[in-house]
Amino acid sequence: MKISLNWIKEYVKINLSLPKLIHKLDMIGLLVESWEESEGDTILDIETHANRPDTLGHLGIARELAAGFGLPVKEKEWPLTEVEQNTFDIVDIQIWDEDLCPRYCGIVVKDIQVGPSPGWLRKRIEAMGSKSVNNVVDITNYVLFSTAHPIHAFDLAKLAGGKVIIRRAKKGEGLRSLEGEDIKLSPDMLVIADKEKPVALAGVIGGEESAVEEETRDVFIESAYFDPVSIRKTGKKTAIQTDASYRFERGADISFPPHAALMAASLLTQFGGKSTKGVMDVYPKPRKNKTIILRHNRISKLLGLDIDEDFTFRTLSSLGFQVENQQQGVWQVKVPFFRIDTEREADLIEEVARFYGYDKIPSDIPPLQEFEPVKDQRRARINRLRMLLFHYGFDEFVNFSFFDPEKEMIFQTGRKPIEIRNPISQKASLLKTTLLGGLLENVLWNKNRGAEGVHAFEIGNVYFWEEDVSQEQLTLTIVTTGTIGSTQWAKEGEATDFFHLKGACEELLEHLRYKSFSFQEKDHPFFEKGYSLALTLKGETIGDLGLLKKEVLAAYALKEPVWAAELNLAELFEKQPHSFEYKPVVRFPSVSRDVSFIMDRSISYREIKNAVEKLSIPYLEKFDIYDRFSGASVPRGKISLSLRFIYHHPQRTLLAEEVDSLQQKIIKSLRAKFNFRLRKGGKIDK
Repeated sequence: MKISLNWIKEYVKINLSLPKLIHKLDMIGLLVESWEESEGDTILDIETHANRPDTLGHLGIARELAAGFGLPVKEKEWPLTEVEQNTFDIVDIQIWDEDLCPRYCGIVVKDIQVGPSPGWLRKRIEAMGSKSVNNVVDITNYVLFSTAHPIHAFDLAKLAGGKVIIRRAKKGEGLRSLEGEDIKLSPDMLVIADKEKPVALAGVIGGEESAVEEETRDVFIESAYFDPVSIRKTGKKTAIQTDASYRFERGADISFPPHAALMAASLLTQFGGKSTKGVMDVYPKPRKNKTIILRHNRISKLLGLDIDEDFTFRTLSSLGFQVENQQQGVWQVKVPFFRIDTEREADLIEEVARFYGYDKIPSDIPPLQEFEPVKDQRRARINRLRMLLFHYGFDEFVNFSFFDPEKEMIFQTGRKPIEIRNPISQKASLLKTTLLGGLLENVLWNKNRGAEGVHAFEIGNVYFWEEDVSQEQLTLTIVTTGTIGSTQWAKEGEATDFFHLKGACEELLEHLRYKSFSFQEKDHPFFEKGYSLALTLKGETIGDLGLLKKEVLAAYALKEPVWAAELNLAELFEKQPHSFEYKPVVRFPSVSRDVSFIMDRSISYREIKNAVEKLSIPYLEKFDIYDRFSGASVPRGKISLSLRFIYHHPQRTLLAEEVDSLQQKIIKSLRAKFNFRLRKGGKIDK
């Protein structure tokens, strides 16, 4: 932003050397990037902040300097030469969209002789880097550069019906700009229109048809406040940026439009024109100043030093804030409309710090009080799950929460999906009801790039409606396909299977100390019939696992079998795990016994395990399957199952006779319950 030093002196009486002035501007946050001498004036190029549009004019910079040096800001009178007519008798201003234009002011100046600007005005405009056009246009630019508030001048005779209507553009309307470009308007753009057509793009650029020319005699001066977001969007859409839009899109001073209109009219009357009586001000819903409570002790805590209360009061008052004592050490501060950057108490403290001097604030590091972080049990469990799955050979994926409605129908989760109101695409218009869709896309992506096996998991929320209430459910989904491990010269990779997936699920639950879980055969929409299990804990289903259906795989162009599991972590974490029990390492050797049975295929290992556990055999540490066989030597409909039992005494070495006695008790019970037959040396007992 270019600033004229002579222009600044019209607002504040400063008499300093240039180095001291530049130093002061730098210290209060207005960095001087460069400066130059020009025709008896000094032009400073100042870097201002994006949230300080008030400093985009000389008045705003003058306020800052006045506060910095403890000087008053000069108030200038703007006298008018008036005609007998009132403004509202000549122009009818109508605001049709108060959200995008909450305030609009106007005044008419008649009998103007449009022509070249006088030397002083032309010099001021050109010092700011603009080109002098004529006295009317130059006055509008003068007001803008002086106060940071944009205004615009229309040829009154070209406003059809004497109407000024602030509305959104209609579909199919267009506007030819002052630059001679044809602008295609859309209904989201705010325009200034007369009775028949748009004559300006509000806050951005005027129209050619209503432009001030040499033949113009009467002008209508517009001074308004426009919504910053609307101006920003319009400027981006039309690829037009002007001095006016640059300021409006950062936020103008809503209290200033009448003063800006009066200032322009006063200057034009000095060129021989005469203004109508009164600035017409359409302001349907006047806004109130923001009020902030400022505490003196809070200033000390944030800045780390004690600042005098009088300095705080004096600084804020000189910056235009209205400061009132509420009680000892507490002020009620009313924020002026031109300070759109001030939202909270910390912003006021920043103003005090700027003018006190950041260089005076000590750099000592204050003592910090440490707090013990609150332990998040759920996060700790999730991290344990991650580490175990990594150890088991699974990789974690993180996918978007959006889902394709067509693929949602394929999964048939039974959950009512949540639609997104403004989706980025039709294929991402739902929130996902299962994590499987994203993981299958990950599988396909890796398979297409030569991966022999993909073993992946994702932990995240699924979303659905339940009795008209939106639900989020923390879920773990695991998929496995292809080979486990890489193929080497001495060993080929093994194909993954259901037992690899089931084993991972068992390890997870045991690792989290959930003991009373079981697997039960149960059909599921995802999985092939006869190839799915429900994972239950204390009688409640917390997950499902199985072989994905061919139609599900076909939707993702996958041909190899994919095994998958989906666990409801939200419900699982609500269950109380078994308490941790410490047992010392037994110093004495264990004793193992193997036994092989012939049994019906219909009997599950879980039934055998439950039966053995109910016997409460002393010293039995664990037992596992070490072989499962079926073939010509085994009767049809039967299988051979070999179990290994491990016995351990914590205080001594077990005797063979003791172990044999316990083993016979187990064999006798299993034979009676399941009609097992023993295998010995390849022979089957009768």
